[in-house]
Amino acid sequence: MVPDGFGGTEPRMTFNAYLAQQRKAWDVLSDFCSAMRCMPVWNGQALTFVQDRPSDVVWPYTNSDVVVDDNGVGFRYSFSALKDRHTAVEVNYTDPQNGWQTSTELVEDPDAILRYGRNLLKMDAFGCTSRGQAHRAGLWVIKTELLETQTVDFTLGSQGLRHTPGDIIEICDNDYAGTLTGGRILSIDAATRTLTLDREVTLPETGTSAVNLINGSGKPVSVDITAHPAPDRIQVSPLPDGVETYGVWGLKMPGLRRRLFRCVAIRENTDGTFAVTAVQHVPEKEAIVDNGARFEPQSGTLNSVIPPAVQHLTVEVSAADSQYLALAKWDTPRVVKGVRFSLRLTSGSGENSRLLTTAITAGTEHRFSGLPLGEYTLTVRAINSYGRQGEPATTTFRINAPAAPAGVELTPGYFQITAVPKLTIYDPTVQFEFWFSEAKIADAAQVETSARYLGTGSQWSVSGPHIKPGKDFWFYVRSVNLVGKSAFVEASGRASNDAAGYLELFREKIGKTHLAEALWAEIDNSQLKDEMAEMQTTITETRNEITQTVSKTLEDQSATIQQIQRVQKDTNDDLAALYMLKVQKTKNGIPYVAGIGAGIEDTDGQPLSNILLLADRIAMINPEDGNTTPLFVAQGNQLFMNDVFLKRLFAVSITSSGNPPTFSLTPEGRLTARNADISGHISANSGTLNNVVIAENCTIKGTLRAENIIGDVVKTHNVSLPDLRAAGEHRHATERTVTVIDDQSFDRNIVIPPVFYSGIIYKGSDGDGATSICTLTVSVNDRVVFSKTSSIGTRRTSGGYPVQEDTIYPGSSTPFSYFMRMASGGGDVRIKFRIEVIYYGTAPGFMTTGIQITTMKASASGFVES
Repeated sequence: MVPDGFGGTEPRMTFNAYLAQQRKAWDVLSDFCSAMRCMPVWNGQALTFVQDRPSDVVWPYTNSDVVVDDNGVGFRYSFSALKDRHTAVEVNYTDPQNGWQTSTELVEDPDAILRYGRNLLKMDAFGCTSRGQAHRAGLWVIKTELLETQTVDFTLGSQGLRHTPGDIIEICDNDYAGTLTGGRILSIDAATRTLTLDREVTLPETGTSAVNLINGSGKPVSVDITAHPAPDRIQVSPLPDGVETYGVWGLKMPGLRRRLFRCVAIRENTDGTFAVTAVQHVPEKEAIVDNGARFEPQSGTLNSVIPPAVQHLTVEVSAADSQYLALAKWDTPRVVKGVRFSLRLTSGSGENSRLLTTAITAGTEHRFSGLPLGEYTLTVRAINSYGRQGEPATTTFRINAPAAPAGVELTPGYFQITAVPKLTIYDPTVQFEFWFSEAKIADAAQVETSARYLGTGSQWSVSGPHIKPGKDFWFYVRSVNLVGKSAFVEASGRASNDAAGYLELFREKIGKTHLAEALWAEIDNSQLKDEMAEMQTTITETRNEITQTVSKTLEDQSATIQQIQRVQKDTNDDLAALYMLKVQKTKNGIPYVAGIGAGIEDTDGQPLSNILLLADRIAMINPEDGNTTPLFVAQGNQLFMNDVFLKRLFAVSITSSGNPPTFSLTPEGRLTARNADISGHISANSGTLNNVVIAENCTIKGTLRAENIIGDVVKTHNVSLPDLRAAGEHRHATERTVTVIDDQSFDRNIVIPPVFYSGIIYKGSDGDGATSICTLTVSVNDRVVFSKTSSIGTRRTSGGYPVQEDTIYPGSSTPFSYFMRMASGGGDVRIKFRIEVIYYGTAPGFMTTGIQITTMKASASGFVES
C-alpha cells in the first residue's frame, strides 16, 4: 500500500481494463508491462518479465572481467539525449469520478524544468482507473529519464558471464571512478582475515569502507574493512565462507556511490564472447515515486570537473609578536583534481563592509597575519581548472575584547555555590574570570583589590564551611580572550537552605569519621579485669585529681588525648567537681582542639552545673534501629536540626528553605509568604491584594472603587445603528443585532429603557404633502417582540411652501421598552433592532432617543413585599 495523494492509501498498482479489439501480441504485452513497471525479457529459452524495482546485486564486474577492445577500453558508456529527458507528463487515464471518461493528470518536476526547460510528454496509462496511480505513472517516467541516463556496454568471456537479462549487476570500473575500486584476490590469510589484492588501493581517512566478495554459494556479500596494513592488503570482519583465490573484489567507499545497472540484453558473438548491454539502475527511485522520499545522490567517480562545495569552514585567532593571526581551515565532501580555493576577507558589515585581501590556495587551510581589531567575514569557494566556481562557504569572526556576560546563573548547593556565566552569542574563544567576595563591592574598580581571584574557566564552584546557608555571597565575573577583558558582571547568591539535605550530608560525613565508628561500636567488657576496677576506686579515694594522657608524634604532627577528673576547694571553702576530656592535634605548628567538660561549682553563692563542648562540628545521633542521621548538627556558628517542637520561639527573623524562600519574616515586621492559608482574623491598615477570591460575605464600610468588575453585576451597552440603505422604491432600512453572552455564573435581568423614534422631514422638502413613516421592529432570539410605526407629514394644500426646518415628532410614536430574565447556562440572547423608513417628498431619515441595553444581577435581597 502506498499514499494515494488524498491522505489515504491504495495498492501500488491495480489493473482495470478489457480488450475490445484484436492487436499484436507484442503490443498487448508491452501495454501490460507499462502498467506494472515491467519489461519483457527473452532469457534464451522463454519470454519472461522483470519488474523495475530494487533487488539484490547478482554479480560485480571489474576491469579484470571484461574483454578490452583495440583501443584498450573495457566498459563503453553512452548517455540519453537531452531531448529524451522529459520534465512534464500529461497522463490520460479512465476516471471513475468523471463518469468513467478519460481525464488528464499533469505531472511536473519544477527543479528539472528550471534546469532543462519544459519538455512535455503525453502518454496513456493502460488499465488505470486511479488518479493517484496515474500521477505515479507520470512521475515514474520523469524520474526514470532524469536519474537513469547512462548505458554501459561490455564484452565477457563465456566463463565470466554470471547473470541473465533483467538481473542487477555492479560495475567497478577503475577508469571511470578515478580510483581503484575492483580486481582479483591474490591470496587469503584466514587466520588474520587478511586479503592480498592484485593492486594497491587507497582508502579514505574517515568513514567506513567495505568490500564486496563472492562467497561459497556464488553470491556477492559485503563485509567491513577493519584495517589496511599495506597498500595491497586489507583486513575484513568477518571473512565470508568460501572466498577463493582469484575471486572478484569490489570496494564500497563512503564518498562514492555504487554503480548499479540492470542488464537488458546479452548477445553471443562469433568468437565465443558475450556482449552485454545494461542501463543505469537507481534503487531509490521506487521510494521517490511512491512515498515522496528525497535523497542526495553521491557521485560515482572522482574524475569530476564540478567544483565541490566548501564545508566545515572555521577560523582560529591567535596572537604572536603583538600581531593577531587568523588560521582558516575547511574541507570538501569530495576530491576534485586540480581544484583551487579562492579566499575573500572583508571587514565590517553591511554598507561599512570593505575588502581587506584575497588569496588563492591549493590547500585546505590559509593563514592571515597582521590583522587589526575588528569584525571580519571570510568567504571561501572552490575553483576548477576551467575557472568555474563552486558553492561558497562564509563565516564571521571577531578580533576584539569580548562582550561582558549577559548574566551569571548561580546554583545553590550544600555549603557550595556554582556560578555559570552566559553569553548572548556563544563564542568558543571566550573564557571567564571568576572573583569572589563575602561582601558587596560597590565600586567595580575595587574588585581586583577587594575580592578573591578564583581562576579562569567556563564555570566555577566555591565550597567549604565558610559558605554558610542564609548568608549572601558575591561573584564578579568578566569575559576574557586573547585580545582583552570585559567589564565585571555582579551576581549574588546563597548556599542551599534545605535543612533535610544538610542533615543527610552530615550523616554521610560523620559516618566516615573514626570517632563515629568508635562510638557506634559496642564496648567489649570481657577484657576489663576486677583488679583494674579496684585500683581505680582506690586512686579515686586517695587523690582529688586523676589525669591520664595518651600522645603520639609523627614528623611535623602530633596528637594528644587527655582525660582529667578533679575535685577541688576554692577560696570560699566551696568544693567544685570537674571532668574534662580534651583531644588535640598539632600540624604545621597549628593546634586543633576538641573537648568536652562537665562540672559543678558555686557562682554567686549558688551551685551551678555546666557541660561545655569545644569542636568545629557538634552532632547528636540516636543509634536506635541502626539510625545514622543526626538529630542536630552545629557547625560554623549555625545549627541544623531535623524535627523541632517548641512551646515558644523568639526570633529576630525567620526564613524558610527554598531558593528563593517561600516564607520570610524580617526584623522590620515584613512578612512574605508565597502561599498562605489564614483561617483566623486578619487586621490590616493598607496593602495590595492580587487574584483574591472572597468565598463568603464581604462588608465594605468605606468607599469601594473598582476599575473593572469581572462579575459584570451591572453592564450597559449603547446600540449604534448603521446608515440607512435602500430596501426598495421610496424605502430605506437599517438593522443591528446585539448578542448578550451567557458568560456569568448567576442569573441576570435584561432591561431596555423606553425608546422613542420618528421619521424626518428635512428642510426644503415639499410643503404640500411630504411624508416620512418610521417603523421599529425588535426581535429576541429570532422572535418578534415589538413592531410599531410612527408617521409624520405636511398638509396637502394648494400653493404649499417648502418646509422651513427639519421636522420630527417622536412623541407620536409608541415607545418600546423591554425586560427579560436571563438564566445562567440558558445560552446567549440575540436582540435585533430594525428601522424601516418609507418617505415621499423628502429624503430618507430617522431619529431615536437612544437604544440602551442594561444587564444586572437578578436578586430578591433588599426587597420586602407587604
